[in-house]
Amino acid sequence: MNNDRLKKIKTENEIWIIYLIIIGLSYWSNYYEKDYFINNNTSSKNHYKTINTLIFTILVLIYTYFEKDALNSFLDKNKSTTIKTYDTLILIATTFVLISGIIFLYIILVDNNIDEEIAFN
Repeated sequence: MNNDRLKKIKTENEIWIIYLIIIGLSYWSNYYEKDYFINNNTSSKNHYKTINTLIFTILVLIYTYFEKDALNSFLDKNKSTTIKTYDTLILIATTFVLISGIIFLYIILVDNNIDEEIAFN
């Protein structure tokens, strides 16, 4: 059990590093978004959209990892009723986070206008 938990912590630490990279990409994306709105530079609009597509693709992959982990924990039968309740709530929460990431990614892929702000929170 402890060895599995330590592996999960290592993976979560790696995900935190990816989140830091995503923050940098978001900052870079905002540079292009600002240039598009100020100078009407269509090249910047394309860069902005490409970077945001990359960001939300990575986020959906991360959210999928957490969804799988929550589902595995939920399906584990060797837990108390209280822990099963928490596992159910965590599964519901991770499912909604995954769905939101998929929705944001869909919007980025199909919306050719970037008038609406899309940001990960």
